[in-house]
Amino acid sequence: MSDEAAAFVPGHVTGFFSAHPDEDPSVAGSRGAGIALSHGVNVRVGRGDDVRNDTDTDTGGPDVTLNGEPIDVAPVAAVLDDLDAADARVVAETPLPLGAGFGVSGAMALGAAYAANAAYDRHRSENELVELAHAAEVEAGTGLGDVVAQARGGLPIRLEPGAPGHGRLDGIPASPRVEYVSFGSVSTEEVLSGDTRALTAAGERALSDLRAEPTTDRLVELSRRFAREADLLTDRVADAVETVRAEGGDAAMAMLGDTVFAFGDDLSAAGYDPEVCSVHPTGATLRPPDVSRFER
Repeated sequence: MSDEAAAFVPGHVTGFFSAHPDEDPSVAGSRGAGIALSHGVNVRVGRGDDVRNDTDTDTGGPDVTLNGEPIDVAPVAAVLDDLDAADARVVAETPLPLGAGFGVSGAMALGAAYAANAAYDRHRSENELVELAHAAEVEAGTGLGDVVAQARGGLPIRLEPGAPGHGRLDGIPASPRVEYVSFGSVSTEEVLSGDTRALTAAGERALSDLRAEPTTDRLVELSRRFAREADLLTDRVADAVETVRAEGGDAAMAMLGDTVFAFGDDLSAAGYDPEVCSVHPTGATLRPPDVSRFER
């Protein structure tokens, strides 16, 4: 057993979704579709009181930092508590903005689950760890489907809501270049705690249409339609989408964030300076014990 372990979890952009609450957070979740990104979150977990510092008194929970700054992430705290690893130090690093529709909180929860399981020798299976992180996200109100998508990778289609054993996934067999521009954040908790009937109806229509034609072009088109039908489209994303479409491309809004995404070079061709990444073909993984030995 090592005193430290690390995991990588891809970022995740949701194009459209429908909300499916349940008293059991493992059963609750969302249906929809999105993109697992090569831009993700690296999570390192160290075990024992010897790695803790004064930041835990600032956040009221475990010692967690994101890009060097102390942060309180409720799903991470719940995951560590369930794994009897509340004395852990969690160090997360990502190029992705928090609260902008990239599933950072879900990635931190899933990464902490994988790494703490290894560092503390808890002997949980992958499905058990995914279920733990998914339930923690649902209970915190920070997400409904990111964790299961991040565990799968690729271009996941969430056919049925919930953690492994309850949910069901498929995917689009493609790996396009991804561009995105983030203008700011949107409160996921505020949206999910409100009336979700309209967005759920829009999400169900989009899912039905995507299943009939599971392509990347259709994913962007249906995601664009969903944002308008669900009344979630922000002004800056709406302007960006209009600009891209005027140049012959297509783009859509990342759920839930003030972020626009596109495939290929559609944002670049429209004059934007986007971040560029690829589809991450696999889901969350543990890092080798000494990553530096494999980086040449």
